[in-house]
Amino acid sequence: MRTTLLLLILSLQITIAGAQTYQNSWEALDARPIPTWFEDAKFGIFIHWGVYSVPAWRKLEPGLYASYAEWYYAKVMYNPDNGGVAFHRKNYGEDFEYRDFAPLFKAELFHPEAWANLFKKSGAKYVVLTSKHHDGYCLWPTKSPYKKNWNAMDIGPKRDLLGELSTAVKSAGLKMGLYYSIIEWESSWTHRTASGYYLPKKIVDRHKIPEDEYVDRHLMPQLKELVETYEPSLIFSDGGEWDGKEEYWKTKEFLSWLYSESPVKNEVVVNDRFAKNMPGNHGDYFSSEYKDVDESRLDHPWEESRGIGGSYGFNRAEGIEDYNSSEELIHELIDIVSRGGNLLLNVGPTADGRIPVIMQERLKDIGSWLKVNGEGIYETRKMAVDIQKRTREAVYFTRKTNALFCIFTQWKDTIQVSLLKGEQIKDVSMLGYDGKLKWKLGENDTLIIEIPKLTIDKIPCLYAWTLKIEFEETD
Repeated sequence: MRTTLLLLILSLQITIAGAQTYQNSWEALDARPIPTWFEDAKFGIFIHWGVYSVPAWRKLEPGLYASYAEWYYAKVMYNPDNGGVAFHRKNYGEDFEYRDFAPLFKAELFHPEAWANLFKKSGAKYVVLTSKHHDGYCLWPTKSPYKKNWNAMDIGPKRDLLGELSTAVKSAGLKMGLYYSIIEWESSWTHRTASGYYLPKKIVDRHKIPEDEYVDRHLMPQLKELVETYEPSLIFSDGGEWDGKEEYWKTKEFLSWLYSESPVKNEVVVNDRFAKNMPGNHGDYFSSEYKDVDESRLDHPWEESRGIGGSYGFNRAEGIEDYNSSEELIHELIDIVSRGGNLLLNVGPTADGRIPVIMQERLKDIGSWLKVNGEGIYETRKMAVDIQKRTREAVYFTRKTNALFCIFTQWKDTIQVSLLKGEQIKDVSMLGYDGKLKWKLGENDTLIIEIPKLTIDKIPCLYAWTLKIEFEETD
């Protein structure tokens, strides 16, 4: 009888949780607990792929956002100051428009299962594909009346790229998410240019979605179509925060539906870029891009996104020296996770559907490192105390119940860690190393760990190493 009663109570709790309704107010929406999978995952793969992958070029310039090749339409082909106009006319002709690239975006070498297998080997736990970037081109056969002949089923690949990859990623046991641009260069007003639009007036006049129809007949139906068709675990919105308040974009109405009625209501997480004044204030997690956010705003679930090089979309102007090394990327992952964030690392496939070999190598190197050190990364949380209270050495910390992970990036003779009040050591080990470590307690509750001298064939991995400090359970 007692067991039956407990099962009934548990069943009732699950039913109540599943039936939770979130009203369209920030107070209600912000009260929704973030699904735990996101903070447990730590590492995801971003994919910028679309019509811009055909020209795949932007002059490399210093400064944040300056080399983004996915901005070819708005920042290259009409820009005389960065060599864009000359490049476009020389290679494609003066009368060649951006939409003329679409038939050349064929994706003939795209094998979604191979992509998914690579991402799984990288150690990533989720994947986010650009379903629609700011150019408005859709990687799925959308029903929007404004996207006829401007989607991957009608022109270019003649395939549902989002659907194929979504199926492959989920089959590989990873979470599938999607990026969706709230604005479109061909339609959306902006304060960023003197003309009020990102593109020349003749382009806007030809393709603009009427302003009074953009949200109700295009934006909202597309978002719901994506959710109901592909059931993503994550939505990375973008562009809405530049211009347009939440009332115009109907952000709260969409999130209320997403959290209360959609087929992914119990699993989906969203970022903070749906509308103006939303970044750093609302959203399941906050977004940082190439470290463009003040760290003080990140006392909340957050994610840093970046490319392996300086661009998200594939940029043919980048050379080997423009790509981060495996060591640099692994160190960045460690740093981000130690501060409570996730790393969303971007790959930029070519127009024919290949992930550049150098990017594949970086992902496989990260995966090899995570295979050894994943226990100190996945499902961990940042320390509740300042890192300087633990050590002044070049090390990073993550934690789990009754365990502290100390990740060091330079091989040392010893590592010293200050213990907190009440912590009693049960064991100290190095992930991937079978030998016993020598350790002792020094003055002022300092744990001194001796790092063994190992040859290259005995060292558990390259680039960084993880000490696991286990504590006795306390009442």
